[in-house]
Amino acid sequence: MSLAVRRAFIIAAVPVTGALLSAPSALAADKSTKTTTTAQSVAADGLAATEGLDPAEQRIAENLNTRAQNPNLGDTFSGIVLDSASDKVIWGHDADTALMPASNAKLATATAALTVLGPEHRFTTKVVYGGGTLTLIGGGDRMLTTADLTELAKTAAAGVKLGGLDSVKVRIDDSLFPEPTLATGWNDSYYDDQVSPVRSLVVDGKLSADTSIDAGKVFAKQLADQGVTVDGEVTRGTASATDVPVGQHLSPTLSETIKKMLKKSDNDIAETVLRMTALGAGRPATYEDGTAVVRDVLSRRYGVSMANFEIHDGSGLSRADRIPARTVADILDLLTDPRYSGLLRSIDEGLPVAGEAGSTLGPEWGRFDTQDSQCAVGQVKAKTGTLTGAIALSGLTKAEDGRWKVFSFIENQSSADPAATKDTLDGLAATVNGCWA
Repeated sequence: MSLAVRRAFIIAAVPVTGALLSAPSALAADKSTKTTTTAQSVAADGLAATEGLDPAEQRIAENLNTRAQNPNLGDTFSGIVLDSASDKVIWGHDADTALMPASNAKLATATAALTVLGPEHRFTTKVVYGGGTLTLIGGGDRMLTTADLTELAKTAAAGVKLGGLDSVKVRIDDSLFPEPTLATGWNDSYYDDQVSPVRSLVVDGKLSADTSIDAGKVFAKQLADQGVTVDGEVTRGTASATDVPVGQHLSPTLSETIKKMLKKSDNDIAETVLRMTALGAGRPATYEDGTAVVRDVLSRRYGVSMANFEIHDGSGLSRADRIPARTVADILDLLTDPRYSGLLRSIDEGLPVAGEAGSTLGPEWGRFDTQDSQCAVGQVKAKTGTLTGAIALSGLTKAEDGRWKVFSFIENQSSADPAATKDTLDGLAATVNGCWA
């Protein structure tokens, strides 16, 4: 939220101690009773001055002043570091400049989804029967598995046999979402390996041109394994209001879905969640309506400034997306606010941890493995972002003064090797932590 709004709601609490991977309620406890602090002045060269900072903060600012001039960051770089308890700006460089955020946009999507739908929300996949046809109805569950469809097939097969039938037709109903389109700023090539056309039915997170038909084929195969003959090919259609419910499957909670989305930076989950958020707010399941809900939630519910904020999707794949580092930091800062610690807990728990295998900050991605940054393994949690010409890293860490710091670093259009740019951003995060002194 904006500094002005947050200042009106500063809540006293006991300073927190312990490991980085504490729950958001522990993070929230680090909010202090400190009175309003004026943001630090910005030096003529665009890097933050150090007046009014305590010694630990001065070291962060001075080191960042030097290290942010690394040529691996190029000339288009936006960064900011906040003290989470006081919301004091410790350091900033072009923090209000809107750049391509890449997957840092998923933080906005997650915040809106949890706020509109609630952490315990579950998505429902249904099977209905009518006129000799079993219809598999998609409900936006991106966590649906073959095992889940097997259980639905067993239930459906039992019902079919009980009715004296030994064969059925199978169709899928994915009408919950409109026909897939490319978002503004998406390349045609994204469908090859970045994201699937967005549909309300998918199994095993498969990346394909038609995830709904693929899911229908898996369902049909499981029916056949149960001794029910499937007549013809799987087709697409809309279930009738008179069709008889046969079975349903509930997804894991939205909290679990959000955690997977952030750990893996899953584009398909992000786009599905965006549409389900739009539906939850009573709007159509489109890019336009989903992003409108995101903006409304961030601004109206949390007071986050929408100045220079422009998104066209839920995943951050759009090359037309623009978010300032200050805004990303303000979104992350909500995680340390005791009013939202329960609602937004899964974002905190879903952030990749430096050196965590299986996440986008794991060693398999070459993250936090340099002499400068490896000291921060286990001490930094952050959302990554990578597009051609855009690399971002935004998160939280407890600094050497024992206080939680929120940071956001976004780089666009550097001519450096992307791996070198990522190493540099990891080093900046280690600088905020203070382990790279």
